[in-house]
Amino acid sequence: MAVTKTHPIKTTLNKAIAYICNPGKTDDTILVSAFRCSAETADIEFSWTRRHAIDKGTNLGRHLIQAFSPGEITPEQAHEIGMKLANEVLGGKYEFVLTTHIDKGHIHNHIIFNSVSFVDYRKYHSNKRSYHFIRRTSDRLCKEYGLSVIVQGQDKGKSYIEHTAEKAGTSYKAKLKAAIDRLIPQVSDFEELLKRLEVEGYEIKRGKYISCRATGQERFTRLKTLGMDYTEEAVTSRIAGGPRPSKQPKLGDQKISLLIDIQNNLKAQESSGYAHWAKINNLKEAARTFNFITEHGITHYEQLQGKVDEVMAEQDRLLSSIKEKEHRIGEIGLLIKHVSAYRENRPIYEWYRKSSDKEKFLRGQESQIILFESAAKALKQMGVQKLPDIAALKKEMDSLTAEKQQEYGTYQKIKVQAKELDTIKRNVDQLLSVPSKEEREKNQERG
Repeated sequence: MAVTKTHPIKTTLNKAIAYICNPGKTDDTILVSAFRCSAETADIEFSWTRRHAIDKGTNLGRHLIQAFSPGEITPEQAHEIGMKLANEVLGGKYEFVLTTHIDKGHIHNHIIFNSVSFVDYRKYHSNKRSYHFIRRTSDRLCKEYGLSVIVQGQDKGKSYIEHTAEKAGTSYKAKLKAAIDRLIPQVSDFEELLKRLEVEGYEIKRGKYISCRATGQERFTRLKTLGMDYTEEAVTSRIAGGPRPSKQPKLGDQKISLLIDIQNNLKAQESSGYAHWAKINNLKEAARTFNFITEHGITHYEQLQGKVDEVMAEQDRLLSSIKEKEHRIGEIGLLIKHVSAYRENRPIYEWYRKSSDKEKFLRGQESQIILFESAAKALKQMGVQKLPDIAALKKEMDSLTAEKQQEYGTYQKIKVQAKELDTIKRNVDQLLSVPSKEEREKNQERG
């Protein structure tokens, strides 16, 4: 499964929406949904929101495509995932139209959303950060549905040809990395590793950088180009029992880490060097764990459990409160949009209703008439009988936004604290656990 970047729509919003809503592609429009707008009038509603924007930008909207591997998902599931993706990524602040296309060899979603928020009338910022957030959210949703994803980080720097080859199991780099990973627990030093690679058919070229070439491979591959875990220094360290550089904590990182379950760790069983490193690491983490417990005056296990439960409950409470405020802010933004559109276009609608030549009048004011009717319909569905005061709504929105920001700052701190306490508790659980009979017998055999 893969997600493309969002594409800007500059001049053909109505055509773009008409294309993604094509009945032939969407099972006769069954697979068409819209949020805070109507698919039939989305281009007009997008334009109205943009007209009131603080910062319009140059784009009328943005187009996101979410594609799935052939044969692994139904159209209904794809549409459901697309709706969840749009709701999470756009946060209920942007009008959008979602369609699922089934006319190609693979099912894929199209999401066209307004480039301006109807809540705060600010433009959507598309950049690397927003793209990666879309990618992470999409991957998480697909994993929840048991679908395939492209693992982030593993494809960085790879060409399309190389990624395709690796997926098919034919990438020379992927095979070399796999061979090195497999041989590291079996060798005693870097030289022995190179000799074992030669035995397996690799040609080794020495020089400033060590390079390898498999049978049938045209060019040599430098080990350093495989990533930070495969430089000569990194491989030498890993053979001696050190961790992968990519997994090492950053310098100055004083966070308490989980203890390594050496008894059940396959790598510890295969490599005595790694087992030795893990024991030293566990001693350090155990000392830091007990220092934390002492500094916080925890004298009983029940106290620790109580602190964990208390912090987790506060984290859940804050998250629930933030979500409630976000929902209400979205409701207010939508209400302001429809009330404003209703009031702004009502005079024109009244003239249209009283006009003796409605067809001629409609040709010049069609957009305004459509906006008024759409707003009137939406307000009726929302149960609004008397138009609310927009100034009061904006005041409520500003107050909720300030409260939400304050709660979010507290939530971030609580989240870090909860993670730390969970690590402490899991470390204590492992330190206090009594080895099973099988583990004791295994230890005696090793001793």
